[in-house]
This record gives sequence, C-alpha cells and structure tokens, in this order.
Amino acid sequence: MAKSLIEELPRIASEGRQEAQRIIERLSSGTRIGLQTNELVLPRKDVSGFFRGQVPNIPNAFNAALDGGSWMNRLVYGDNLLTMQALLAGDPQTGLPSLRGKVDLIYIDPPFDSKADYRTKVTLPGLDFQQKPTVVEQFAYADTWEEGTISYLKMIYPRLILMKELLSERGSIYVHIDWHIGSYMKVILDDIFGKENFVNEIIWYYRRWNIAGSSFATNHDTILYYGKNKSNRVYNQLYIPKSEKSSAQGKSWKSVIDENGVRHSIMTDEPTKGVPMPDVWDVSMINPVAKERIGYATQKPEALLERIIKASSNEGDLVCDFFGGSGTTAAVAERLGRRWITCDIGKPASLVMRKRFIDQEVNPFLYQSIGDYQKEAFHNNKKLRRVGDLSQVVLGLFGALPFSPEQVSDRNFGYVKGTRNLVMVDSPNRLTTAATVRRAVEAKASLLGGDWDKVIVLGWNFAFDISQAIEKYKNSNVEVLVIPPDLLDKLSKKGFKKLIADKTVRFSSLQYLVVNPVEVTVNGNGEDELDISLSNYVLLSPDNIPLDDKDKEKLQQVMEQDPLSLIEYWCIDPDYDGDTFRSTWQDYRENVDNDSDPLHCVYSTRIAMPHKDERKVCVKAVDVFGFESQVILDVKC
Repeated sequence: MAKSLIEELPRIASEGRQEAQRIIERLSSGTRIGLQTNELVLPRKDVSGFFRGQVPNIPNAFNAALDGGSWMNRLVYGDNLLTMQALLAGDPQTGLPSLRGKVDLIYIDPPFDSKADYRTKVTLPGLDFQQKPTVVEQFAYADTWEEGTISYLKMIYPRLILMKELLSERGSIYVHIDWHIGSYMKVILDDIFGKENFVNEIIWYYRRWNIAGSSFATNHDTILYYGKNKSNRVYNQLYIPKSEKSSAQGKSWKSVIDENGVRHSIMTDEPTKGVPMPDVWDVSMINPVAKERIGYATQKPEALLERIIKASSNEGDLVCDFFGGSGTTAAVAERLGRRWITCDIGKPASLVMRKRFIDQEVNPFLYQSIGDYQKEAFHNNKKLRRVGDLSQVVLGLFGALPFSPEQVSDRNFGYVKGTRNLVMVDSPNRLTTAATVRRAVEAKASLLGGDWDKVIVLGWNFAFDISQAIEKYKNSNVEVLVIPPDLLDKLSKKGFKKLIADKTVRFSSLQYLVVNPVEVTVNGNGEDELDISLSNYVLLSPDNIPLDDKDKEKLQQVMEQDPLSLIEYWCIDPDYDGDTFRSTWQDYRENVDNDSDPLHCVYSTRIAMPHKDERKVCVKAVDVFGFESQVILDVKC
C-alpha cells in the first residue's frame, strides 16, 4: 500500500530536524568538513594565442573575512549538504570564517520531483550523445526519487534548515518550484521558517507554444519567498515601468502609513517610477538565439534572477545558490555587484559554470570541492549504507580475494591469489584523491607485516589531484584503476555470478594528458616567452564511460582520430608554487573569440612572463566527461 504523504510529513520533519541537528553538532568537532581549492581562477580566456602578463600576486587571496578582508567568490563542486556544512564550520585553510548568519540572500532552483535521469548532451566532431550521470550523481538522484515525493521532501528538509542557519537576520530565501511539489514545499517552508515569515508566492508566467490536450497547458512556475525575519529583511521596491503616455500625466500613487498605523495609497504629483511590481511576473523564456543561452537544460533567464537579487539584496551583500545548475544566480549577482557562492553536485554543471564565469570576465574566484569525501561524503545516505559489501563484489570481479575479518578488519582490502599484490577498493560515495593513494601506499608497507610487491587502487570517482599523486608515488609500485561506472547497473541486471562468468567487467587505467616540452625565448623586454602546447590526450576505455552502448564505438573512433577534441577546458599556471593552482590563462570549447570552431579548443599559446632562471609550469585539462588531468613541467629559462 502506498504511503500517505499527509501521514508521512511529521516523520519527514522529525527526521529532517534530527539530521540537521547532528550536522550542526558536528561543526564544533574535529571531523568538520573542509573545502579543497582546485583552482584560483583569474579569468583570462584565450583570444589571440598570446598572453602578456604576470601571474597576479593577490594580497590576502585566501583571507575571505567579511570584516574588510579580500573576499573570494566560490564555485563548489559537490553535494550541497556537505558544502553548507563546510560554510557553517568555516574554512581555516582559505581564511573563510563561519558563514552562519552571514548570507543575505539564498535562491534555489532544486530539481523538481520529476524522476528525470539528468543526462547531459555532449557534442563532438561527428558525434552527438547523451552522457549518463556520474556514479556519485546516480546515487544522489536515485536516493532522491526512490520513494517519489516522500524521498524528495526528505532530501530537501535538512538542507533548508542549514540554509536558515546561514541566513542573516535581514536575509531572504526564494525557493523555485513547479507543480510537482509546490503545495508540499509550502508546508515544509512554513514549518522551518515560520508561517509568519512568508512574504510572497511569486508566479513566474512564461509564454510557450501550447498544444491541445486533456488539461490546461502549464505555463508557470512558483517561487516561494520567505524572510529570516519578515519585518527586518532587505527589500528594495521594484517597479514595472509605465507607458510613456501614462507617465507623462505626472501623477503617481504613493503608499503611506497614517497615525494609526494603517497603510493607504494616495495620489501624488511626484514623478512616477512606474507601477509597483506585483507577484505575477511575465518574464519570457530564454530566446533560442539569445547571447545568454549556454545550452543548459534548466537554465533560467537572467531577467528573472535580476528581479530577485535587486529586490532582496544590496551591493556587496552575499548571495548563495546551492543548486547552481547553469550559474545564472552567480552570474547576475556578479554583474550587480554582489558577492556570491554557488555549488552543484553535477560535474557538467560545475564545468558549465566555470566557463560561463570566465566568459563573463568575473572577478577572481575559487573553484573548490569537498575536501574530505573519504570520511564524510553522503554520511547520512541510507541507500549507500545498504550497498553493504560492494567492495567484496568489486574484489571478486577484479580477480582478488578478500581478507578474513580476523586478518584485516577493513573490508576494502584484498589480495590477488598467488601474488604479493594488495588491492584496495574505494567506495562509490567517495572521491579517490591523493590522500587515498597515500593511504594505499602506507597499507602496502604495513598491512599484515608489509612486504607487498604492489598495491592496486580501484576507484569510481577521482579528484583533480589524482594524477599528481600517481606521479608522486610512481616509485612506490602503486597503480590506480577505474571501476566501470555502469557496474552498479550491470549488477542489478545480471547479478554477480553472471558477470563473473561473462568476464565482461574491465578495469581501465586513468586518462592522462601529454604536454610538449615548454619552449622558452627571451624577448626584447627581457621577458621569458613560454610556448606551451598540448600533444595528446589519452582517455580510458569507452567501456568505462557512462554512455549507451551505441555511442561507445563512435567515441572510440574520435579517441583514435581526434583525441584532443575530447578536451573541454584547459588552463595554465605558468608560475606554479606547488600549492595553489592559479589559473591565469584558459581556453575551452565554445570560446570562438580566438577561432570559429566551437568544437575544439586551441592547443597552443604563448605567455610572456618576468624572467626567472627556473619555474614550474602547471597545465590542467578537463575532458567532456568531467575527468581532470594535470601535468607539471620543470622549466629552465
């Protein structure tokens, strides 16, 4: 029998509050989550193949204190529950204080209760295909939709509590929803923020081509608007401009409060600003040929966000969007002089946003990820906990045997029979990082007395620093392999025994980038001119890419004939300090300011830098699937 939503709401609220309380209590413990900085992005996209300049030395770049320090806007890749925990805890590594009570405006456009599979369209030369979500995304989406609307409300409830914790006393939150979930979301928001703090139900009306059917066409979304404290929130009155004819009459209506506290509207001779904006907004969908369109399925019009940001924040205020999507909130906040933080769990969304911000030439910003997935990622995800002994299944498919509990308590470790090869299986709810590789190397030296010849790490999802870690430990006989992203689907369809018999599960090596040696010449100004160019890109097997089978053969042809076309984005730090990657030059597909080819990057550039006898040049690339590779070159000038 289907569960009644009305009966389930009290349990959803109770469990959501308990989960949020556990998170808040952990903020003061030693297990709090940090943010890992992948790039300090200084937007300078390639326009001519030549960049003259010095890597800026930004004073207090990581001093993000709100009391006069140098603020850095942030784009975070990762689960928003973890991102908000990190923001509430503060980030000592980058000088970010706790943002509890410091956020002035939150807008969220969470995925509606639509049970979509959130595939991403990717276009390569001669090939269009739909990329499936990453393993981390698959778990997140599957858990969200497992019980339909009930699961959706369970997902959103603790997140809304954390958003309330982040909001300042004068702050506001706008929650964008559609007919799938609207009525239930209103009840949830009333419960969390207080019915007395409800401000408006805004109707976003949009025109589109309607066809005859069995019901009225759906031509609107709903935006629920609450204040942290309704009577103390920032609110700037917006107006709909009146026609030139009516404005010329010189009369306008003005709202006044009399001596008894009663509000009245009176006619005045003051020049009119227009009609005060009502709660029904006629804002057009994005035109297919509009400059702001970036090809993201759920992208919202900038005009819509402009109204929200202007109405409920002032210049310098902090605006957050925890379901970042295409980045419209942050892009508009930047243009209107607000500070911003945005995040998304989708790799495609994070890449789209990074390119959009560079294209817009925003102020320098940090691109970050959750720094400790190993311990915290999806800590409360019940679906992941039910996976149970998945590591044992992966060991068997790889041809390894597990240790007995008496030998090794950690179920993630096994060995290849007849060899001294140790195998470590990472979890699908984790990013395999440099810390993971270090842990594997330490286990090789100590587990069961050590004396292992080799350690093999099997991972699902990889952090940006994994290539650097593999290079660092290359003399330690460690190998990192990729678990097929579709393994969970195969297990559900065929089962473990069938997969063992078929021998169709393949573990591939990681992708890697090949960069030509940097050529250096000294120009007439005494500067070092660095010629930097990509040579090749080697992607792991198409069998291990989240694609439908029909597209894998075509992808193989692209990999063989035009491998660099797989590069979606690449960037350079010509003076890498070994710690912070300062992205000071970027190019990406769709950047046609330097050529007319939207399907390829440029693959070489020249950068003029102040002379140094020695320097490290770091090149980072992200492919169309979101995999990142990094190369560090020692250059003598």
